[in-house]
Amino acid sequence: MDNIEYRQNITTQYCFPGNNASCRKEVRGGHVYIVLFIVLSCISVCTVILNLLVIISISHFKQLHTPTNLLILSLAVADFLVGLFVMPMKILQLLDSCWYLGKLACALTKLINGILLLASLFNLVFIAVDRYIAISDPMLYSTRVTPLKMSLSIIMGWSFCLVYVLVFMYFNNHLYPAQMYTTCYGECVVFVKFSWTIANMVVFFLTPCSSILILYSLIFNVARWQAKAVRSVKNSHVHGAKISNSSETKAAKTLGIIIFFYLAFWIPFYISSLTVTGLTTLSILWTVFTWLMAINSFVNPMIYAIFYPWFRASAKYILTCRICESSSSELSLYREH
Repeated sequence: MDNIEYRQNITTQYCFPGNNASCRKEVRGGHVYIVLFIVLSCISVCTVILNLLVIISISHFKQLHTPTNLLILSLAVADFLVGLFVMPMKILQLLDSCWYLGKLACALTKLINGILLLASLFNLVFIAVDRYIAISDPMLYSTRVTPLKMSLSIIMGWSFCLVYVLVFMYFNNHLYPAQMYTTCYGECVVFVKFSWTIANMVVFFLTPCSSILILYSLIFNVARWQAKAVRSVKNSHVHGAKISNSSETKAAKTLGIIIFFYLAFWIPFYISSLTVTGLTTLSILWTVFTWLMAINSFVNPMIYAIFYPWFRASAKYILTCRICESSSSELSLYREH
Protein backbone atom coordinates (compact mmCIF):
# COMPACT_ATOMS: atom_id res chain seq x y z
CA MET A 1 0.00 0.00 0.00
CA ASP A 2 2.87 2.39 0.84
CA ASN A 3 4.54 1.68 -2.53
CA ILE A 4 1.31 2.44 -4.39
CA GLU A 5 0.90 5.73 -2.52
CA TYR A 6 4.55 6.63 -3.20
CA ARG A 7 4.11 6.00 -6.96
CA GLN A 8 1.00 8.15 -6.94
CA ASN A 9 2.87 11.04 -5.32
CA ILE A 10 5.63 11.03 -7.97
CA THR A 11 4.67 11.69 -11.58
CA THR A 12 7.38 11.29 -14.21
CA GLN A 13 7.63 14.04 -16.82
CA TYR A 14 10.44 15.64 -18.84
CA CYS A 15 12.42 18.74 -17.88
CA PHE A 16 12.42 20.04 -21.46
CA PRO A 17 9.67 18.27 -23.44
CA GLY A 18 10.93 19.66 -26.77
CA ASN A 19 14.45 18.28 -26.29
CA ASN A 20 15.11 14.61 -27.05
CA ALA A 21 18.07 14.62 -24.62
CA SER A 22 16.00 16.02 -21.74
CA CYS A 23 16.17 14.47 -18.31
CA ARG A 24 13.14 12.86 -16.78
CA LYS A 25 11.52 15.08 -14.18
CA GLU A 26 10.18 13.93 -10.85
CA VAL A 27 7.57 16.33 -9.53
CA ARG A 28 6.91 15.32 -5.96
CA GLY A 29 3.50 15.99 -4.49
CA GLY A 30 1.40 14.82 -1.59
CA HIS A 31 1.01 15.98 2.00
CA VAL A 32 4.46 14.80 3.07
CA TYR A 33 6.26 17.01 0.54
CA ILE A 34 4.01 19.98 1.25
CA VAL A 35 4.80 19.76 4.97
CA LEU A 36 8.49 19.29 4.18
CA PHE A 37 8.45 22.34 1.91
CA ILE A 38 6.80 24.48 4.61
CA VAL A 39 9.18 23.34 7.36
CA LEU A 40 12.34 23.82 5.29
CA SER A 41 11.11 27.20 4.03
CA CYS A 42 10.52 28.35 7.62
CA ILE A 43 14.02 27.20 8.56
CA SER A 44 15.48 29.14 5.62
CA VAL A 45 13.59 32.34 6.52
CA CYS A 46 14.53 32.07 10.22
CA THR A 47 18.17 31.44 9.30
CA VAL A 48 18.23 34.65 7.28
CA ILE A 49 16.46 36.76 9.93
CA LEU A 50 18.42 35.51 12.95
CA ASN A 51 21.81 35.82 11.29
CA LEU A 52 20.87 39.24 9.93
CA LEU A 53 20.17 40.32 13.52
CA VAL A 54 23.66 39.14 14.50
CA ILE A 55 25.23 41.00 11.56
CA ILE A 56 23.39 44.25 12.31
CA SER A 57 24.11 43.99 16.04
CA ILE A 58 27.87 43.57 15.73
CA SER A 59 28.15 46.07 12.86
CA HIS A 60 26.08 48.80 14.53
CA PHE A 61 26.91 48.75 18.24
CA LYS A 62 30.43 49.97 18.99
CA GLN A 63 30.50 48.01 22.23
CA LEU A 64 30.53 44.83 20.16
CA HIS A 65 33.48 45.81 17.96
CA THR A 66 35.88 43.24 19.43
CA PRO A 67 38.14 40.67 17.69
CA THR A 68 36.03 37.77 18.93
CA ASN A 69 32.83 39.37 17.68
CA LEU A 70 34.45 39.94 14.28
CA LEU A 71 34.75 36.17 14.03
CA ILE A 72 31.12 35.76 15.08
CA LEU A 73 30.22 38.38 12.44
CA SER A 74 32.13 36.43 9.78
CA LEU A 75 30.39 33.22 10.83
CA ALA A 76 26.99 34.98 10.76
CA VAL A 77 27.66 36.29 7.24
CA ALA A 78 28.37 32.76 6.01
CA ASP A 79 25.28 31.41 7.79
CA PHE A 80 23.15 34.29 6.46
CA LEU A 81 24.18 33.53 2.88
CA VAL A 82 23.49 29.83 3.43
CA GLY A 83 19.93 30.67 4.46
CA LEU A 84 19.50 33.21 1.65
CA PHE A 85 21.06 31.25 -1.19
CA VAL A 86 21.90 27.62 -0.42
CA MET A 87 18.72 26.56 1.39
CA PRO A 88 16.24 27.91 -1.23
CA MET A 89 18.16 26.16 -4.01
CA LYS A 90 18.09 22.90 -2.06
CA ILE A 91 14.36 23.27 -1.44
CA LEU A 92 13.71 23.73 -5.17
CA GLN A 93 15.85 20.72 -6.05
CA LEU A 94 14.04 18.67 -3.44
CA LEU A 95 10.66 19.44 -5.01
CA ASP A 96 11.78 19.35 -8.65
CA SER A 97 14.68 17.20 -9.87
CA CYS A 98 15.34 19.37 -12.94
CA TRP A 99 17.89 22.15 -13.34
CA TYR A 100 16.67 24.93 -15.63
CA LEU A 101 19.46 27.51 -15.33
CA GLY A 102 22.21 25.89 -17.42
CA LYS A 103 25.66 24.52 -16.68
CA LEU A 104 27.28 27.87 -15.82
CA ALA A 105 24.73 28.61 -13.09
CA CYS A 106 25.11 25.02 -11.87
CA ALA A 107 28.89 25.46 -11.51
CA LEU A 108 28.48 28.82 -9.75
CA THR A 109 25.89 27.36 -7.39
CA LYS A 110 28.17 24.52 -6.34
CA LEU A 111 31.09 26.94 -5.98
CA ILE A 112 29.19 29.30 -3.68
CA ASN A 113 27.70 26.40 -1.74
CA GLY A 114 31.14 24.92 -1.07
CA ILE A 115 32.72 28.24 -0.08
CA LEU A 116 29.97 29.13 2.40
CA LEU A 117 29.91 25.76 4.15
CA LEU A 118 33.70 25.57 4.41
CA ALA A 119 34.03 29.20 5.51
CA SER A 120 31.88 28.35 8.54
CA LEU A 121 34.41 25.72 9.60
CA PHE A 122 37.34 28.09 9.14
CA ASN A 123 35.63 30.68 11.32
CA LEU A 124 35.16 28.08 14.05
CA VAL A 125 38.88 27.21 13.93
CA PHE A 126 39.78 30.89 14.36
CA ILE A 127 37.25 31.18 17.19
CA ALA A 128 38.92 28.28 19.02
CA VAL A 129 42.37 29.88 18.60
CA ASP A 130 41.02 33.25 19.76
CA ARG A 131 39.44 31.77 22.91
CA TYR A 132 42.61 29.84 23.73
CA ILE A 133 44.71 33.02 23.60
CA ALA A 134 42.12 34.93 25.65
CA ILE A 135 42.05 32.27 28.37
CA SER A 136 45.73 31.31 28.48
CA ASP A 137 47.22 34.82 28.21
CA PRO A 138 44.52 37.39 29.13
CA MET A 139 46.99 40.14 30.05
CA LEU A 140 48.53 40.22 26.55
CA TYR A 141 45.40 39.31 24.61
CA SER A 142 44.58 42.89 23.58
CA THR A 143 48.06 43.37 22.12
CA ARG A 144 48.37 39.96 20.47
CA VAL A 145 44.87 39.93 18.99
CA THR A 146 43.73 43.22 17.45
CA PRO A 147 40.75 43.97 15.16
CA LEU A 148 43.16 44.55 12.26
CA LYS A 149 44.94 41.21 12.73
CA MET A 150 41.63 39.45 13.12
CA SER A 151 40.26 41.07 9.95
CA LEU A 152 43.31 39.93 8.00
CA SER A 153 42.92 36.40 9.38
CA ILE A 154 39.28 36.31 8.33
CA ILE A 155 40.16 37.49 4.81
CA MET A 156 42.87 34.84 4.57
CA GLY A 157 40.44 32.14 5.74
CA TRP A 158 37.79 33.05 3.16
CA SER A 159 40.46 33.28 0.45
CA PHE A 160 41.79 29.82 1.29
CA CYS A 161 38.26 28.40 1.09
CA LEU A 162 37.78 30.01 -2.33
CA VAL A 163 41.07 28.63 -3.69
CA TYR A 164 40.45 25.15 -2.31
CA VAL A 165 36.92 24.92 -3.72
CA LEU A 166 38.16 26.13 -7.14
CA VAL A 167 40.88 23.45 -7.16
CA PHE A 168 38.38 20.83 -5.95
CA MET A 169 35.89 21.66 -8.70
CA TYR A 170 38.62 21.76 -11.36
CA PHE A 171 39.94 18.28 -10.60
CA ASN A 172 36.40 16.90 -10.29
CA ASN A 173 35.50 18.41 -13.70
CA HIS A 174 32.92 20.90 -12.41
CA LEU A 175 34.72 24.25 -12.74
CA TYR A 176 34.01 24.87 -16.43
CA PRO A 177 30.63 24.17 -18.02
CA ALA A 178 32.34 22.35 -20.91
CA GLN A 179 34.02 19.97 -18.43
CA MET A 180 30.84 19.01 -16.60
CA TYR A 181 29.59 15.52 -17.26
CA THR A 182 25.82 15.11 -17.52
CA THR A 183 23.78 12.11 -18.60
CA CYS A 184 20.92 14.27 -19.90
CA TYR A 185 19.86 17.87 -20.47
CA GLY A 186 18.51 19.56 -17.35
CA GLU A 187 20.82 17.94 -14.81
CA CYS A 188 23.06 19.59 -12.21
CA VAL A 189 25.06 16.88 -10.53
CA VAL A 190 28.37 16.89 -8.68
CA PHE A 191 30.21 13.57 -8.74
CA VAL A 192 33.01 13.52 -6.17
CA LYS A 193 35.96 11.22 -6.80
CA PHE A 194 36.86 8.99 -3.88
CA SER A 195 40.40 10.40 -3.72
CA TRP A 196 38.96 13.88 -3.23
CA THR A 197 36.54 12.56 -0.64
CA ILE A 198 39.58 11.47 1.38
CA ALA A 199 41.31 14.82 0.75
CA ASN A 200 38.22 16.72 1.92
CA MET A 201 38.03 14.63 5.06
CA VAL A 202 41.66 15.40 5.93
CA VAL A 203 41.74 19.09 4.96
CA PHE A 204 38.28 20.19 6.07
CA PHE A 205 37.35 17.73 8.77
CA LEU A 206 40.02 15.71 10.55
CA THR A 207 42.71 18.41 10.72
CA PRO A 208 40.58 21.44 11.70
CA CYS A 209 38.21 19.51 13.96
CA SER A 210 41.12 17.82 15.76
CA SER A 211 42.69 21.24 16.24
CA ILE A 212 39.42 22.61 17.61
CA LEU A 213 38.95 19.74 20.04
CA ILE A 214 42.55 19.97 21.27
CA LEU A 215 42.30 23.73 21.76
CA TYR A 216 39.04 23.47 23.69
CA SER A 217 40.44 20.74 25.93
CA LEU A 218 43.34 23.09 26.71
CA ILE A 219 40.92 25.97 27.27
CA PHE A 220 38.87 24.11 29.85
CA ASN A 221 42.00 22.84 31.62
CA VAL A 222 43.33 26.40 31.89
CA ALA A 223 39.90 27.69 33.01
CA ARG A 224 39.70 24.99 35.69
CA TRP A 225 43.18 25.86 36.97
CA GLN A 226 42.35 29.58 37.03
CA ALA A 227 39.11 28.93 38.94
CA LYS A 228 41.02 27.02 41.61
CA ALA A 229 43.59 29.80 41.86
CA VAL A 230 40.90 32.46 42.21
CA ARG A 231 39.07 30.57 44.94
CA SER A 232 42.28 30.24 46.95
CA VAL A 233 42.75 34.02 47.26
CA LYS A 234 40.32 36.37 49.00
CA ASN A 235 40.84 39.98 48.09
CA SER A 236 39.15 42.60 45.98
CA HIS A 237 41.76 42.57 43.23
CA VAL A 238 41.38 38.89 42.60
CA HIS A 239 37.61 39.23 42.93
CA GLY A 240 37.74 41.50 39.88
CA ALA A 241 39.88 38.93 38.09
CA LYS A 242 37.31 36.32 39.03
CA ILE A 243 34.62 38.23 37.18
CA SER A 244 36.85 38.57 34.12
CA ASN A 245 37.84 34.91 34.13
CA SER A 246 34.22 33.90 34.64
CA SER A 247 33.24 35.95 31.60
CA GLU A 248 35.97 34.42 29.47
CA THR A 249 35.08 30.91 30.65
CA LYS A 250 31.39 31.46 29.89
CA ALA A 251 32.26 32.67 26.39
CA ALA A 252 34.46 29.61 25.85
CA LYS A 253 31.68 27.28 27.00
CA THR A 254 29.14 28.97 24.72
CA LEU A 255 31.40 28.71 21.70
CA GLY A 256 32.19 25.14 22.73
CA ILE A 257 28.47 24.34 22.37
CA ILE A 258 28.58 25.81 18.86
CA ILE A 259 31.52 23.49 18.06
CA PHE A 260 29.60 20.50 19.43
CA PHE A 261 26.58 21.12 17.22
CA TYR A 262 28.81 21.75 14.23
CA LEU A 263 30.52 18.36 14.64
CA ALA A 264 27.17 16.65 15.23
CA PHE A 265 25.85 17.99 11.91
CA TRP A 266 29.02 17.33 9.88
CA ILE A 267 30.24 13.93 11.14
CA PRO A 268 27.40 11.90 9.49
CA PHE A 269 28.26 13.32 6.06
CA TYR A 270 31.93 12.41 6.20
CA ILE A 271 31.33 8.97 7.68
CA SER A 272 28.79 8.13 4.97
CA SER A 273 31.08 9.46 2.23
CA LEU A 274 33.60 6.71 3.04
CA THR A 275 31.08 3.94 2.49
CA VAL A 276 30.77 4.56 -1.26
CA THR A 277 33.34 4.70 -4.06
CA GLY A 278 31.91 7.97 -5.33
CA LEU A 279 29.46 10.46 -3.88
CA THR A 280 26.90 12.16 -6.09
CA THR A 281 24.42 14.94 -5.38
CA LEU A 282 21.63 12.70 -6.66
CA SER A 283 22.01 10.30 -3.74
CA ILE A 284 19.62 10.40 -0.79
CA LEU A 285 22.57 10.41 1.62
CA TRP A 286 23.96 13.56 0.01
CA THR A 287 20.57 15.30 0.25
CA VAL A 288 19.96 14.43 3.89
CA PHE A 289 23.45 15.13 5.21
CA THR A 290 24.01 18.35 3.23
CA TRP A 291 20.70 19.57 4.69
CA LEU A 292 22.04 18.76 8.15
CA MET A 293 25.13 20.87 7.42
CA ALA A 294 22.96 23.71 6.17
CA ILE A 295 20.65 23.57 9.20
CA ASN A 296 23.72 24.19 11.35
CA SER A 297 23.55 27.77 10.04
CA PHE A 298 20.11 28.05 11.68
CA VAL A 299 21.32 26.59 15.00
CA ASN A 300 24.25 29.00 15.52
CA PRO A 301 22.20 32.22 16.03
CA MET A 302 19.78 30.27 18.23
CA ILE A 303 22.72 29.52 20.52
CA TYR A 304 23.61 33.23 20.57
CA ALA A 305 20.02 34.08 21.54
CA ILE A 306 20.08 31.59 24.42
CA PHE A 307 23.52 32.27 25.87
CA TYR A 308 24.51 35.82 24.85
CA PRO A 309 22.72 38.65 26.75
CA TRP A 310 24.16 41.19 24.31
CA PHE A 311 22.40 39.48 21.41
CA ARG A 312 19.03 39.57 23.14
CA ALA A 313 19.50 43.22 24.08
CA SER A 314 20.66 44.26 20.61
CA ALA A 315 17.84 42.30 18.94
CA LYS A 316 15.35 44.18 21.11
CA TYR A 317 16.82 47.52 20.04
CA ILE A 318 16.75 46.47 16.37
CA LEU A 319 13.20 45.10 16.36
CA THR A 320 11.87 48.19 18.16
CA CYS A 321 13.74 50.43 15.67
CA ARG A 322 15.72 52.13 18.44
CA ILE A 323 18.87 51.81 16.32
CA CYS A 324 17.38 54.54 14.10
CA GLU A 325 17.86 57.04 16.93
CA SER A 326 20.91 59.26 17.02
CA SER A 327 23.86 57.88 18.98
CA SER A 328 22.16 54.49 19.21
CA SER A 329 25.49 52.87 18.40
CA GLU A 330 26.70 54.02 21.84
CA LEU A 331 23.96 52.16 23.75
CA SER A 332 25.15 49.80 26.46
CA LEU A 333 24.35 46.11 25.99
CA TYR A 334 25.86 44.91 29.27
CA ARG A 335 23.78 46.75 31.88
CA GLU A 336 23.61 43.70 34.10
CA HIS A 337 27.36 44.01 34.66
